[in-house]
Amino acid sequence: MPRRNLDSLVTQVASELMGVDATTMVAASERVLASLVDYFDVEFAYLRHTEREQRQTVLIAEWPPRPYVPDPDPLRVIDFAEADSLFLASENAVEPIIVSRGDEYPDYQEMIRQSTGMPSMVTACVPLISRGVSTGALGFVRRGDRAWTTREVNVLKAIAALFAQLQARVEAEDRLRYIASHDDLTGLANRRALLEHMEERLAPGNAGPVATFFLDLDRLKALNDFLGHNAGDNFIRTLAARLRKNFAPEDMIARLGGDEFVIVPAETMDAVAAELEANRIQELVGRRVSVGQESVSRGVSVGVALGVPGETTVSDVLRRADHALLSAKSGGGNGIAVFTDAMRVQFELQDDVEVNLRTAVSDGSMVLHYQPEVDLRTGRIVALEALVRWQHPTRGLLPPGAFVAVAEATNLAGELGRWVIRSACSQFADWRRRGLAANVVIRINVSPVQLVSADFVERIEDILRLYGIDGSSVCLEITEHVVVQDLVRTRLTLRGLKRMGVQIAIDDFGTGYSSLSHLKALPVDAVKIDRGFVQRLGDSDDDLAIVKSIIGLAGSFGLGVVGEGVETPMAARTLVGLGCYRAQGFLIARPMPGEAVEAHLREGRIPLDLDLPRAGRGVASS
Repeated sequence: MPRRNLDSLVTQVASELMGVDATTMVAASERVLASLVDYFDVEFAYLRHTEREQRQTVLIAEWPPRPYVPDPDPLRVIDFAEADSLFLASENAVEPIIVSRGDEYPDYQEMIRQSTGMPSMVTACVPLISRGVSTGALGFVRRGDRAWTTREVNVLKAIAALFAQLQARVEAEDRLRYIASHDDLTGLANRRALLEHMEERLAPGNAGPVATFFLDLDRLKALNDFLGHNAGDNFIRTLAARLRKNFAPEDMIARLGGDEFVIVPAETMDAVAAELEANRIQELVGRRVSVGQESVSRGVSVGVALGVPGETTVSDVLRRADHALLSAKSGGGNGIAVFTDAMRVQFELQDDVEVNLRTAVSDGSMVLHYQPEVDLRTGRIVALEALVRWQHPTRGLLPPGAFVAVAEATNLAGELGRWVIRSACSQFADWRRRGLAANVVIRINVSPVQLVSADFVERIEDILRLYGIDGSSVCLEITEHVVVQDLVRTRLTLRGLKRMGVQIAIDDFGTGYSSLSHLKALPVDAVKIDRGFVQRLGDSDDDLAIVKSIIGLAGSFGLGVVGEGVETPMAARTLVGLGCYRAQGFLIARPMPGEAVEAHLREGRIPLDLDLPRAGRGVASS
């Protein structure tokens, strides 16, 4: 800064400080101090800011720099409660303090002698004033004697005001940056700050691997419902403070909102170490928290993913951690999962399905296979279950488990379900016209979305009329979960279907016992025993007891029973021995295309060699 007269000095400083921000404030302040040291012919100048809540004065800039600065620097941060008399006086000063030669502020003068070696000095301490309050000080020290004129002091007050304005502006900018990068409830970093931090950690050349922990609290909603949202907020705040206390300052802890957190430790760790750390996190979160008069705790599911700097993107790491979290939650919560290659394959398939499923419903990629249901005593085909498949352009023939859940999550279940019903009825009507499947029932699975739609009954009626099928030849299968989920709506829909003669079966029966009490109130014709129980018949006494109770229950309600998942002769013989004669499963026939089913329909039966007791053979009822 070139030397100018006193009249232009304030303008000169204002120009130098214009446009300065937090990153350039120290360097700009040093340049101004250097110019002021030269202009006023003093040995030393400093700029300090006051932290009022902590009652501290913090050194921002000095000129010239001290040749030797100890570590820690005793002048860097000074507590007013322990400061010398001049610094203590400057805490709340609103007018300049001039210290001439003599015995004023002797402890301060002694400190200056020790730190500078100057035997005597003159000091001017000019407060930075903002809204009538001192926010810092601009100080000058000169060897020997010096008289500060009123005009010079007024100029110094104007320059101090410029520094005060700069300080206020930088603090406001810092506050805005803080708000933009922190969660307002907990003070933790937010998503924006997390992404910026991870970009830096995953930049090429940094050490790795970088472990990322995706946390989701279990059943926080129940806490909110029971104790109120304020209690839930207090729980979150307490948990955030606990995490911050138990992690290093350089570790990234972010709250993404609600009950989701992400932790990225500064320490590099492999998968084994990351899983151990996830267990530590789970233990931390699981400790009880006092909320009002209650002591509560929540479990937490943790998904873990590792990123390699220069190779893995931030979105990849977070997506993998999210996928691992979903896997951890799949067991009912309070789980831990580390992302693996197997998960990668699973979720790549899921992403692929989500992208391509919508067009697949309309472009002919969906096909139906049919699995026969027989009377185990004779092998006679009594029903065909229509099962949807997707002829994926690159992944081959996909079973429903690979895409039905995605269809339900993306609101495609209704469209897919309507396609299945229309296609199955069209094929069934064609077989009937050609003299096939005369005494066979077509079974079609119905999604929860379809069952609760207001026009479902009318749609079924239209389809049956279109293809000329009587309702008694069609059996719609629903799951126990649907029955329990919306009993009132389910009852209305099923009664409408029964008026057309359509049969109703509850699929996967036995997995949700809460619906047993509802069976009598619903117009249901049959139950299909869940394959998980049937597959182990002959090996599991528990499953035998469950199957026996289901068959007995169905008999007491006058319902038909079908055993699913029959894969061994022992399972088939056990079902027959219990009085369940109708079954389907791989032992009988796998799902097959319509053309392959026709051969069995012409025969009317599927040969079985089950070595049943002679008393068990007979004419099956349909």
